[in-house]
Amino acid sequence: QAAYDKVRKAKKQAAERTQKLDEKRKKVKLDLEAREREAQTHESEEEEIKITRSLEQEIIRLREEGSRQLEEQQRLIREQIRLEREQHIQGKEARNGAESKITPKLKLKWKCGKEDETRGGYSKEVLLRILQKYGDVLNLLISSRKTGSAVVEFATVKAAEMAVKNEVGLINNPLKISWLEGQPRNNPSTVLSDSTGQPRTSQASVVSERDYESLVMMRMRQAAERQQLIEQLKREDEEESHT
Repeated sequence: QAAYDKVRKAKKQAAERTQKLDEKRKKVKLDLEAREREAQTHESEEEEIKITRSLEQEIIRLREEGSRQLEEQQRLIREQIRLEREQHIQGKEARNGAESKITPKLKLKWKCGKEDETRGGYSKEVLLRILQKYGDVLNLLISSRKTGSAVVEFATVKAAEMAVKNEVGLINNPLKISWLEGQPRNNPSTVLSDSTGQPRTSQASVVSERDYESLVMMRMRQAAERQQLIEQLKREDEEESHT
């Protein structure tokens, strides 16, 4: 009996040792698994941090690149605007240069019969006397084919403008004056005719206050010169009738 109890006790002790060993192994295993999970978690966190940093760096890079691209686009736009402005200025200077080479020319028309030797009262001397009040006349060409027609070339645009705006010619045979070449773009003036056939200027050619006084004096001189011319023509007609 004693031997049997001893064997049972030994088995029991062996079982207890095995159980303790199993518990110890289980604990070690659990510790290892916990450490592995902790290591994996740490690695995951580090990987996430790396990804986040990479994303932040990429965002910063894209922002910097976008900023550089924006600056480059702005620079190109400014350069384009500068070039267009220079081309516009050069084109304007070229146009002004071309326009400055063109002398102002006006077309003159008046009533004149084909057989009228007096040309309706407008000889070259009479036309020059009328037109030279406004400035230097470079050329005056009276048409030999078309009666009652002539072309005058002034030295300055100002003289041509004043002639278009103010000159009406002889009272008994008015002049119609219009632009032929060299008309300024900014100050267009158009000659119209009223119900009596007398030329008049449009509202676009209103004389400024600064020129008003000189214009009044000029018209007074014109009236006196016309009267003298009419009297001279009458005297010439009377002399021809006596002869």
